[in-house]
Amino acid sequence: MKIVKIHRSDNVGIAVRLLRKGEKVEGVDPSVKLQQDIPRCHKVALVDIPANEPVYKYGYAIGHATRVTTAGSWVHSHNLATNLAREVTYKYRPVHEALRAEARSFFAESGVARNAFIPRTQPSSLSELRRSRSPGSSAKTDKTSYRLNAQTFKGFKRDNGKTGTRNDIWIISTVGCISGFAERLALRAKSEFRLKNCDGIFALTHPYGCSQLAGDLESTQRILAGLAQHPNAGGVLIVGLGCENNQLKDQLERIGYHAKGRLKFFNLQDVKDEMSAGLKAIGSLVSRAENDRRSDCPVSDLVLGMKCGGSDALSGITANPLAGRVSDRLIAMSGSVILSEVPEMFGAEQILMNRAASRKVYNDVVTMIRNFKSYFTAHGQPVYENPSPGNKAGGITTLEEKSLGAILKGGTARIARVLQYGEVSKGKGLMLLNAPGNDGVASTAIIASGATVLLFTTGMGTPMGFPVPTVKISSSSNLAAAKPGWIDFDAGKILSGASWEDLTDDLFGLVLDVASGRKMTRNETSGERSIAIWKNGVTL
Repeated sequence: MKIVKIHRSDNVGIAVRLLRKGEKVEGVDPSVKLQQDIPRCHKVALVDIPANEPVYKYGYAIGHATRVTTAGSWVHSHNLATNLAREVTYKYRPVHEALRAEARSFFAESGVARNAFIPRTQPSSLSELRRSRSPGSSAKTDKTSYRLNAQTFKGFKRDNGKTGTRNDIWIISTVGCISGFAERLALRAKSEFRLKNCDGIFALTHPYGCSQLAGDLESTQRILAGLAQHPNAGGVLIVGLGCENNQLKDQLERIGYHAKGRLKFFNLQDVKDEMSAGLKAIGSLVSRAENDRRSDCPVSDLVLGMKCGGSDALSGITANPLAGRVSDRLIAMSGSVILSEVPEMFGAEQILMNRAASRKVYNDVVTMIRNFKSYFTAHGQPVYENPSPGNKAGGITTLEEKSLGAILKGGTARIARVLQYGEVSKGKGLMLLNAPGNDGVASTAIIASGATVLLFTTGMGTPMGFPVPTVKISSSSNLAAAKPGWIDFDAGKILSGASWEDLTDDLFGLVLDVASGRKMTRNETSGERSIAIWKNGVTL
């Protein structure tokens, strides 16, 4: 296979490998002779495209040709520009109409992706999901059967009704100037306490909490409160300095309810020996958490976060739609999924709006999109100045192209609600979260809202990890082979003939294994755990 044509109406295909000038590419309709070298993952024109005519990928226009582009030519920034304008008019269409009108054209129907991407209608139950599997694709092994039929995982039930996938002790600092102490305390505690049922002791540090005003300070408090209430934490120590804007008493008030013995706190300025005070507090938390045990929990207790970072042109063909299939499966089993990265919805937002479960949810999505665009313009920045240099190197040219591939992580489910930044999720189903696309900021926000496992798709690769198990899914087998210390799952196998059903079973099974503590993710074994908070205001 040399080129992937995603949708039958597309006039470009994606080079699976470096293609050389003069090569003839068969297997796509129509076949083409290459007019120049085509970099791996980049687009090639399958027909002559006149100047100013739309360029189609995923069955949607991803921009327009800025010059005459002949069949077999490379299509990228030199001859393709966005169609997106500053002002966009949106229209509410009920979800059942949208699924018929949008999914049929959006999800692939030809070539390698034939019947491949995501079911055209949202399965309403696990039994329906089983029936939807292709004829002849029944489970081949006991392992596959287990993954399809498993309806429980081994999790930690918490007093607040949430279910965790880990039993960590988290040290959270109210202010950046004591981050160093929090990290030293975590290292000292790891050496002093022998853990059996606790999974680890970790410092979650950040540079904020002081010299912040109004909205920024509130954002910091909301994110830290969400982390302090997180079910993956069997115990939390909040450490403050004493003189910061984010006063300890205010942060505790924001946290609200916490189970007895699960939360400890003190200000460094109030104790003579902060290390001794910290170790004493952690010792108490460890004693409490060591009594926790995993138990059978329904899969519906899982909350998955969806994130893509360092995308390439294969991300929207392999990794993102595979994550979307897992999303649909979990939601069919009454689970929850959180999708964020609002700027990476621009250009595809109407598709998401059409899937709103109600007019109120539709209005909330419109408001979120418009407010985020206003955030860009208020800072004098162009709304559509995206993708990043890494994305462009990976073959993504316009924001429409990036967004159409990015939203595939959310599958086809109806959007149940919109969450504000720092808001803890409630209820079930697919939720959109207001947060930027930055890997650290978006992932932290998703976790603070309640995700207990994060599915992180990537085409370029990154070692970055976050407080919850972060399952890295590569868009290509090349990346999986090149960075085995980063990647947990290879979605590129679809390009080598693996079936979507089998890969969905395998990834869903991996999620259950990770959630149950049977497997650790690469970020856990490498110790990569970080948080980042969204700052958009004045610093004193």
